[in-house]
Amino acid sequence: MGLPVLDLAPLSAGPAGEAQVAAALGAACRETGFFCLTNHGVPQRLLDAVFAGSARFFALPVETKRAVAIERSRHNRGYVPMEGESLDPSRPPDAKEAFNMGRELAPDDPDLLAGKPFHGPNQWPDLPGFRTTLTDYFDAVQGLCVRLHRAIAIDLGLPPGHFDRLIDRPLATLRLLHYPPHPGTFDGGQYGAAPHTDYGNVTVLAQDDVGGLAVQRRDGGWIDAPPMPGAFVCNIGDCLMRWTNDVYVSTPHRVVNRTGRERYSIAYFCDPNGDAPVECLPTCTGPDRPARYPPTTGADYLRERLDATYAFRRT
Repeated sequence: MGLPVLDLAPLSAGPAGEAQVAAALGAACRETGFFCLTNHGVPQRLLDAVFAGSARFFALPVETKRAVAIERSRHNRGYVPMEGESLDPSRPPDAKEAFNMGRELAPDDPDLLAGKPFHGPNQWPDLPGFRTTLTDYFDAVQGLCVRLHRAIAIDLGLPPGHFDRLIDRPLATLRLLHYPPHPGTFDGGQYGAAPHTDYGNVTVLAQDDVGGLAVQRRDGGWIDAPPMPGAFVCNIGDCLMRWTNDVYVSTPHRVVNRTGRERYSIAYFCDPNGDAPVECLPTCTGPDRPARYPPTTGADYLRERLDATYAFRRT
């Protein structure tokens, strides 16, 4: 399939296993920016429940879904209607709809009460079990992302726990995605998801069996990333690229659903904490490699990227 396949089982085998995974992960982040994960520890029954909940949600009437529209939230949470997102503003809007949730916060959470960006309440439709299923999945995949960040730190010559305090209150987003069949022959105009790179540190994607994801090689060509039973497709995003001073490079990817079937996928975008300083890591710079990006924070960087994607955020 053209993408590296990483077995995460050795992560449970102590420092030697962590070092083994870190080396393979680092090579994938440098060479392709995309890889598949097996033995990742997220239960299949939980993944199946999220896919079932996604199908139930997107089958609701449009007016019901719009009751939790993303325009009602300044925190990137809620329903994104069909053609409501432009990952490439130079192209027609994307042929997909989505539902976003973030970290579930208690009503008395100090960041929520302070009105900090991306610390608002989630918007939940009236679907029995939907909220519990999604929050359980969110927590499970965030746990996986913590383990991946430990391997990333090792590969970059940092202490294994370097990122722990920077992703313990993440601005992560869980997205349910629904793509209708593309009408007719794809003419290069409207994509399901136009070519783009992801915004955050790490994306963990679960696909159904329909396919449609394609990844750009370093030489500019494209390769398909078909579903692999029991595995996630994972990629690094632009925020981690900034942190590593382009040691890791994010990779453009796109979606076109040519199958004549509905396509569903579940993406978990692991962004850092809102106040995490995103600046060149000490092991990723030197006399011949000066810092290439100005310092920012997790919240400022996410806000910048979302404002460019959604027109309603610019009004």
